[in-house]
Amino acid sequence: MRLSLPALLLIAVPLASCGLASSEDSHGGTISMADADSAQKVINATDFLQHIEDLSADSMEGRAPGTPGEQKAVSYMESQFKSLGLAPGNPDGTYLQNVQLVGYLSHPTATITAGGKRIALKYPDDYIANSRHQKPEVDVDNSDIVFVGYGVVAPEYGWDDYKGVDVKGKTILMLVNDPPVRLPNDTALDTAMFKGNAMTYYGRWTYKYEIASAKGAAAAIIIHETGPAGYPYDVVRTSNSAEQFDIVSPDADKRVPVEGWITLPKAKELLADAGQNFDSLKARAVRKDFKPVTLDAKATFHVKVDSRTIQSHNVVAKLEGSGKKDEYVIYTAHWDHLGRDTTLKGDQTYNGAADNASGSSELLEIAKAYKALKTPPSRSILFLSVTAEEKGLVGARYYATHPLYPLAKTAADINMDGINQWGRTSDYTVIGLGKSTLDDVLTDQLAAEHRTVRPDPEPEKGFYYRSDHFEFAKQGVPALDIDSGIEYIGKPAGYGMQKRNEYTEHDYHQVSDEVKPDWDLSGAVDDAQVLFRVGYVVAQRDEMPQWKPGSEFKAKRDSTLAQ
Repeated sequence: MRLSLPALLLIAVPLASCGLASSEDSHGGTISMADADSAQKVINATDFLQHIEDLSADSMEGRAPGTPGEQKAVSYMESQFKSLGLAPGNPDGTYLQNVQLVGYLSHPTATITAGGKRIALKYPDDYIANSRHQKPEVDVDNSDIVFVGYGVVAPEYGWDDYKGVDVKGKTILMLVNDPPVRLPNDTALDTAMFKGNAMTYYGRWTYKYEIASAKGAAAAIIIHETGPAGYPYDVVRTSNSAEQFDIVSPDADKRVPVEGWITLPKAKELLADAGQNFDSLKARAVRKDFKPVTLDAKATFHVKVDSRTIQSHNVVAKLEGSGKKDEYVIYTAHWDHLGRDTTLKGDQTYNGAADNASGSSELLEIAKAYKALKTPPSRSILFLSVTAEEKGLVGARYYATHPLYPLAKTAADINMDGINQWGRTSDYTVIGLGKSTLDDVLTDQLAAEHRTVRPDPEPEKGFYYRSDHFEFAKQGVPALDIDSGIEYIGKPAGYGMQKRNEYTEHDYHQVSDEVKPDWDLSGAVDDAQVLFRVGYVVAQRDEMPQWKPGSEFKAKRDSTLAQ
């Protein structure tokens, strides 16, 4: 779908200043920003919009890995990198990193009985059941169902939702997110437990399936709740009833055989028929003394799996540094989205304009600014357009575990997943604010424009664990993940959160994620210029960014640099 914005929206007027004349380096010296301030002016809303329209056009077929849409998206990114005059990012002389993936398309049937009653389940409206085992069929027969609370084992918090109960061969039923533990007076969340309102990795569905695999469960089913999850069940359905991808691995069969979700109404029905009450069980599950509850219920799953192996691609371009050429600053954005669903009536294409044609466009605009520099920065810059983010950060995980350049020589990853679509803001959101010194660099650059850094306004949704930077962070590379600000200039209070909520409710992972007539990319230009300058400062400084004390990724980085 191609729409044009009014001409006045395509003009990005500078804020109070256009950047810092200089920036302090790591030793208290200064870095001249004159070249960067001049180069950033090539970033503009007209080109920004054009890339988004091109990548989210119906002809791109939704950019799903392993489809003609992948070939088109990869070719587009490669051709744009070439046209900018960037060098191939792969040491083999190409712009492509091959990523071998295995695709799984599951066709499940499920039978659940509770208290002697059979519960009617319709796929995918009531439940999701996938299997990543490399087998044509996976069966779980008449397995006991055990409610395991939030399904978390966190020794540092003295927390164990399994309490020694053997769930091997059983179906485990668990709550979404991590336990919202309250203080003894019940007036507020206990911030010493699971970071209070902010989701930890224990709350992510990926962790829940990982611990289920370690415990030997036959099936792991998450009860979906829109509030704690941060998105409606429609997102679960559209994202997980389509073909799934993962890195080819000999250990695939070590995963829990069946991974799934169930809607809240069906979960409540199951529990009621088993003689339990959902609200009562949930209240018990936020206590350390919670013990698993074996339900008067059985589950049977039969999952037929169509699998195939494909050659997908990360697209990589490089600007060679002028000094420390063998050290790198990486910018990442995923090119993929959900493809097409021919079973839908009407619109069948998941265009993914905001998610993530917009981030891919930002990657290209920032790359253009780097090419506009009179002198390249000291460190080299990699522009990494990754595959299969929507399938579980797979392309980023592949690069982070099969890096083209040593991670010990990688100074930082700056990730872009979605952009500001609705105008200029006086703030800028950092997901996971306070984890690394990259936040300090960003704060300095924003201060030059009289803008402020804002922490994630929705920490309970766990955004830090939901985009590509996380795979770099897990390997110890300092990673910056940003989101739009929420204080819109000239807009009433609450406008920013209103627009965020509208997008989540109506467009996130839906066919309606297309360029809208009310888009105003002036704020996106501001943000892209800031990220360009942040990377430039990092590339010029003598020392690399660092994780701050208390970050869960610091130990990994320290061990990597010590090797």
